[in-house]
Amino acid sequence: MTQTSENVTWLTQEAYNQLKAELEYLSGPARTEIAKKIEAAREEGDLRENGGYHAAKEEQGKQELRVRQLTQLLDSAKVGEAPADDGIVEPGMVVTIAFDGDEDDTLTFLMASREYASSDIETYSPQSPLGVGVNGKKVGDDAEYELPNGNRAMVRILAAKPYTA
Repeated sequence: MTQTSENVTWLTQEAYNQLKAELEYLSGPARTEIAKKIEAAREEGDLRENGGYHAAKEEQGKQELRVRQLTQLLDSAKVGEAPADDGIVEPGMVVTIAFDGDEDDTLTFLMASREYASSDIETYSPQSPLGVGVNGKKVGDDAEYELPNGNRAMVRILAAKPYTA
């Protein structure tokens, strides 16, 4: 899991290894593959109307952006342990909240960096308004956070358990 504090990102060893492997792939084999696609498209002739060439160049740009993001993230990473199972909301926890104390209107999410976003569980950044509002609270506590429209919302922490993949 991650916890960002200014320019430091806290990662579990597993998360660090996963991101490092992605960076190594994008920096090596994936770069070679995209270069071959660009060269093959270039050999087809007129580049102005060559859709394959432009698509490959766009893919290359996205790939290089991801390489820079991963490099920056890993350069500032500190590897540590997953959070304790102590009922305190912090990055790396799966949190269940009730809106306005209504136990029927709940949301369960992983509080972590967007690097962990997946289709399995909704992810909220610790820097998001909700993340800031609930961070450090205990199960049973009420928390307040600011909505995008400037209004304030109240939630009650129902559960906080360490995330397990």
